[in-house]
Amino acid sequence: MRIFIYSLQTAFKSIMRDKWINLLTILSISISLLILSAFVIITMNMDSLLKRWSRSFGLVVYLDESLNSEAEKTLKEFFQKDPDIIEVKYISKGEAVKELRLVLGSNAQIIDELQENPLPASFELKLRSELLDPAFVERKAAGIRNITGVEEVQYGEKWLSSLNTISRMMKLGATFLGTAIFIAIIFITYNTIKIFFYRRIDEIETLKLLGATRGFIRLPFLIEGLFIGIMGGIIGSLALFGIHSMILVKGAESLPAIRAMIITFPLEVYLSVPLAGAVMSFAGSLIAVGKIKY
Repeated sequence: MRIFIYSLQTAFKSIMRDKWINLLTILSISISLLILSAFVIITMNMDSLLKRWSRSFGLVVYLDESLNSEAEKTLKEFFQKDPDIIEVKYISKGEAVKELRLVLGSNAQIIDELQENPLPASFELKLRSELLDPAFVERKAAGIRNITGVEEVQYGEKWLSSLNTISRMMKLGATFLGTAIFIAIIFITYNTIKIFFYRRIDEIETLKLLGATRGFIRLPFLIEGLFIGIMGGIIGSLALFGIHSMILVKGAESLPAIRAMIITFPLEVYLSVPLAGAVMSFAGSLIAVGKIKY
């Protein structure tokens, strides 16, 4: 316990003595964590937005005009039993015309000029959101096309593929940026601890002559690295909270719909930023004291 208290006191004295170097390091770490956290939040918001959009995604199954009501009922029961399908909506030829009138608006009189209803009956099928992979949906649509009584199956192939590509690119970008910033913070802390070490080389030589162990000499530097990471994380987390709140408040004034698009994060998310900073900086400190020869 005495060793830990001594290490804390030594680390605190070193932090105050080299406060400008520490401040620069803390700010560098906080900016790095802020950039990473902001990108992660953007990625999470994009992913959430894509999932909300995907809930309206479905397959439109157009039926053969030769099908009778009994065959349509059988087909509906078949779709309802399919575990991949969560919602089945039948649209008759008459309902299809009504929907087309709403879409055409003032141009709906074109329909009145037709001698008969050209629109087929159809089913709108909604798949489970976790199954909205372009390859799976394509296979599903191909399977439904082979069912007797089905004339055609349509879905937004390009739209679904684009959503999937955007989601993958954002996650890949977050992983790449996270790795880069992790290495950068370790490097920043590593160099800072090396500077502290060589500034205290005379004190360390004295401790070695008095019989101090390597662990006793290392501990203050590890505590300094931990402190730098935590403080950088706290500043980054507060900045992130301020920016997020400002976007919610100011952004909602000019664009009310933005509030529904942005995720509100729980306290745990902001607490994880200082924790991440502590882990990264501690790792850098550990590498630094491990490589220094003394």
